[in-house]
Amino acid sequence: MQTFGLNYEVKPDRVEDFKKILADLIAEMEACDGHEQTILFADVTQPNLMMIYSNWGKKAEFADFVKSDTFMNAITKATEMLESHPSHFAGQNIRLIKPPG
Repeated sequence: MQTFGLNYEVKPDRVEDFKKILADLIAEMEACDGHEQTILFADVTQPNLMMIYSNWGKKAEFADFVKSDTFMNAITKATEMLESHPSHFAGQNIRLIKPPG
């Protein structure tokens, strides 16, 4: 299993718009080969600080999704809503959340 994550600092007045774009993107991910689970988290004290956490069967399956028009369109829309560039992490068999089921 490959785990990928991005940390976002969203402009406070764009939080709801950002969450909508990411919710739509996560729905698209669910239909992708190799996708296991993706969750968007927000800091309880600073709701504009968010992290998306995604588990995929293989790194190549995630890479295919990142190259898709769906991903590129969502990122293009979301980028204007950010205060700064996102930071990311990746690794094998990272478990920040309990797997479904």
